[in-house]
This record gives sequence, C-alpha cells and structure tokens, in this order.
Amino acid sequence: MSKSFDDLLSKVSGCSKKKVSVAVAQDGPVLEAVEEARVRGIADAVLVGDVSLMQPIADELGIDLGNYEVIDEKDMVTAARKAVELVHNGEADMYMKGLIDTKSFLKSVLDKEVGLRTDKTLSHVCVFDVMNHEGLLFLTDVAFLPYPTLEEKVSIIENTVEIAHACGIENPKVAPIAAVEVVNPKMPVTVEAAELTKMCEEGKITGCIVDGPLSLDLAIDREAAKHKGAEGRKIVGDADILLFPDIHAGNITYKALTHLSDCKNGNILTGTKAPVILTSRSDSKEVKVNSLALGAVVAEALKK
Repeated sequence: MSKSFDDLLSKVSGCSKKKVSVAVAQDGPVLEAVEEARVRGIADAVLVGDVSLMQPIADELGIDLGNYEVIDEKDMVTAARKAVELVHNGEADMYMKGLIDTKSFLKSVLDKEVGLRTDKTLSHVCVFDVMNHEGLLFLTDVAFLPYPTLEEKVSIIENTVEIAHACGIENPKVAPIAAVEVVNPKMPVTVEAAELTKMCEEGKITGCIVDGPLSLDLAIDREAAKHKGAEGRKIVGDADILLFPDIHAGNITYKALTHLSDCKNGNILTGTKAPVILTSRSDSKEVKVNSLALGAVVAEALKK
C-alpha cells in the first residue's frame, strides 16, 4: 500500500515503463517535468507541438529532444488531436496538457472519434502526501465539477476509488465532507452524504467504506473524533478519500494545503479511457512529475 509519494514512486519502478503523449509540448515547465520523469524511469514521452518553438526552449533547459519522439504540428488544436489519438490507439499510456488552454485540451479528451471519453462522469482527483499525516489523502473534486449532483457524487466516488485501488489501498474510507457530522434537513449536503452512506451499505457503491456526513476534523484527526465522542463511526480520523460538497470547498482546501503545509501532491483527471494529466501552469515541476507517477501507476492498473 502506498502511504507516501516515495512509496508511489517505488511502485512505478515495478511497472513496465509508460509513455505519455504531450499536447502542445512547447512549454518549459512541462518539458522539465517530462525530462525528470524520463530520467527517473517514470515514463518516456511523445512531444507533439511546434518544433520551431520547442527546440529553443529545450536548448535553454539543456534538454536533448533526441531522447524523445517528436511530432511537429504548429496548429494547437490539431496537435492536441494528434496527441490524444496516440493514447486512443494504445501507442501511448497517458495524455498530458502542455501549452494549450484547458477548454481546447478537454475538447480533445472528449473527441468522439479519437478521444478518451467513456460512459463515466469525468472528475478530478488530487493525491496529497502531507507531513505529519499518516497515509495518502485523495481530494475530490477540487477542479472540475462545480456543484456535483448526488448521481455525480456516486461517479466521483467510483472514479476515486479506482485511483486508490491502483495505489494499493484495497478498501479506502470515503468521507463526504460537510460543516457538521449530523444530518440536518436544512443542509442538503448532509442529507446527500447520508444517502451516499446508505447506498454503500446497500451495495450500490462498492470497493470502499462510505461514512458521512463528516466534518473535516473528524475525517482526518483521530483526536478530534475521540474528543467529539465519534469513536463509533466507521471513519475516526482515518479517511483516505475526502469527497467535497462543491468545487469551492475542495479548491479552498487544496490551496490551503499547498500554500500552508509541508506536502507533496499530484493530480489526475479520471473517468477517461486512460489517465489524463491536467495540471495548472502554476503547479511546480514536482507536482507535474508526481502527477506523471500517479498516471503511470493508474495506467498499469488499467492494463491489468
């Protein structure tokens, strides 16, 4: 079981080396991350983009493009389509966003002919390794679905549980987060959290344990659970997956962790045919490399 990103990287070493297809690869931070991933044995890459722009960036960074398969395509939309088609056809294992706007990138992901769409709801998962917290934390959804419905929350749980399983967590504990840990009809989030818990108990959601509603402290802090007399709950400060009620709660928690704590994290888009690495331009090289490692582990699990 992966309890940290170091464990996750060790898990990658036990997988066959993966290949990532990068859409519009003429981007310094992305090239740095891809080079780091290649050197560390996480993944090789196919770089699709404008070589006349890519080459000077690579030269400045001391990156030898001879180590990569490079496809020269100046038009960004066409480059994205070519890049995602490689993954669609099984010539690459995962798909990564380069210097292209998110809307156009997602359009390529959802392309009916060459994209990676499935019948699943797309959702975003952030995996955190936080100092002084035991085990990995899976946060969802913090970047994609603004106000998920009950049905979408079921899909988010299913998507995230697949990622947790790939990371070696056999029966992850899912905490639907709310401001309080009791059902209050005036707070619909708590009602839906209780419904998700019931659905898990009835076998409609499988592969995990769901216990909600839970306040954030009860979900991640054993002492808080003890002090609040919640030791009889299924989750007592040992949640693996934090399911947020909306994008605001998730995004605020994500940014609080990244800016105020000593942590490592990686991000992945789920519900797709293959792992999709959708990081922000503001994300560090480490976050991008961690995301590639996460994608490699998930790709290995999908292959099996």
